[in-house]
Amino acid sequence: MSSKYAGGCNCGAIRYEIDAEPLMAGYCQCRDCQHQSGTGHGSHIGFPRPAVKLQGKATHWEKAADSGNIATRAFCPTCGSPVYSTNSGMPDFFVVEAGSLDEPARFAPQMVVYTSSGLAWDHLDPALPRFNKMPADVRWAYFHGRRQHVLRGESGRPDNSPRCRNRG
Repeated sequence: MSSKYAGGCNCGAIRYEIDAEPLMAGYCQCRDCQHQSGTGHGSHIGFPRPAVKLQGKATHWEKAADSGNIATRAFCPTCGSPVYSTNSGMPDFFVVEAGSLDEPARFAPQMVVYTSSGLAWDHLDPALPRFNKMPADVRWAYFHGRRQHVLRGESGRPDNSPRCRNRG
């Protein structure tokens, strides 16, 4: 296994190489990720954008996120594979689809977001912290080195924290 993360689309027209450790990795059960993946969730890994080297030309699709920021999803115009996404509210953040990695086994999810849209048949690890939506303090924590505090429920309590068990 290499220290860099690399991947791309199914036909090889789009490739990326990332020389950084992930800032986050998790599942998203929002309806947009369900539509894009054709299943119950998206599997995403976020990296610092300056560490990304991108080759090839993707087709982009933009849509306003719940936050009002523009989420841009990039996919291959030849094979249709979803490859990466960006968000106008987090310009230094680059998110790749876990399935687009050359070594997808490196994906180590840390949380589940948008559980409010989760489907009963989409079974994810029940031990992962869960959030009804994408809490603002979770985004903030990733960019300020407080990731582990949030994931332990010390800020932005996840849905499955001891004080809030509204989704199991």
